[in-house]
Amino acid sequence: MNDSYKHKDVEQGMIRAGIYNRRLAVIYFPAKMVIAILIFAAVFLFGERLGLTDQTQQIAAAFAGMVVVILLPDMWLHHRQKKRIRKVSAELPYVCDLMAVCVQTGMTIEASVSYLGDELKSFDKDLAFVMKRVDSVSRIAGMQRALDELVEQFPTNQVRSFSYTLSQSLQYGSSIFDVLTRLSANLREVEMLELEEKVGKLSAKMSVPLILFIMFPIVILITAPGIMRMMSNG
Repeated sequence: MNDSYKHKDVEQGMIRAGIYNRRLAVIYFPAKMVIAILIFAAVFLFGERLGLTDQTQQIAAAFAGMVVVILLPDMWLHHRQKKRIRKVSAELPYVCDLMAVCVQTGMTIEASVSYLGDELKSFDKDLAFVMKRVDSVSRIAGMQRALDELVEQFPTNQVRSFSYTLSQSLQYGSSIFDVLTRLSANLREVEMLELEEKVGKLSAKMSVPLILFIMFPIVILITAPGIMRMMSNG
């Protein structure tokens, strides 16, 4: 049972990272173990050819290689997960606009999600997978459960606002077109505020290289002639 839980966690982690091949989740841990063992054996078999004549050096190199093989893929997956979460969150305003257009033509929310899951494949496979996932879960457990799972996969303020807005609209029957339009505008405004905040912090970050690469050379250029004259007179 523990192996099944690990396999499910690895599969969910790969999906969050944008890797949708389920077979890779099956061979992920075995492949890492096999490569680590091969590196461990190769260091001891060919260590002298690599310049590792001491046994202590060979052991250290073998363990270092194993640690890199075991940890580096996890770090890469974590980086891809963060990148994909930011990407999907940033593209939610476009999803809201497309859903609003679908709703305006007479589609329900469920039908618009299913339609976007098919139509977005040629535009963005990540958004298409997210919409298809929401559609498949909503068919089995309901739209509310699908939206809750969406928040679990993408724990950002944008996704929470998207999920909460759709939930309230479904619960109270408010005009979903107006809700989606306002939500799209609000998400774009939040994204613009975050961008302005990053730009505001950029000036403080630029002060460090400014001091290191401009101020110090100027000080040296100003003081160097006087110091050289003092040394020559001395």
